[in-house]
Amino acid sequence: MTSSTYTIDATNKALGRLASEAAALLNAKNNIAFVKNKAFPVTVKIVNASKVKVTGKKMQDAVHKSYSGYPGGLKEKSLAHVVEHKGFSEIIKHAVYGMLPKNRLQDVRIKNLVIED
Repeated sequence: MTSSTYTIDATNKALGRLASEAAALLNAKNNIAFVKNKAFPVTVKIVNASKVKVTGKKMQDAVHKSYSGYPGGLKEKSLAHVVEHKGFSEIIKHAVYGMLPKNRLQDVRIKNLVIED
């Protein structure tokens, strides 16, 4: 298996469509040797993350949730708050992470995602 690198330009792309495209590439779904139980050496690089398109009132209304694992550890913040403190890269990473399969390879695959503003 040879490693491959993909670059996605986030300029004027909707957040969900960008995340689903990145998740499909991280899963190596476009590879003819695709199998569910292997993480291929694929690197996905997203450039111009700050130019991603978020429509409507999603910046104020949409909720970004993080859970510490402890009772009462659920934190809910608006997208605008997360972007202000951590940038668009955190929102894109969270969206891609949610679109990856929920198995042991989820954490392995998300490490191959590189996001640049």
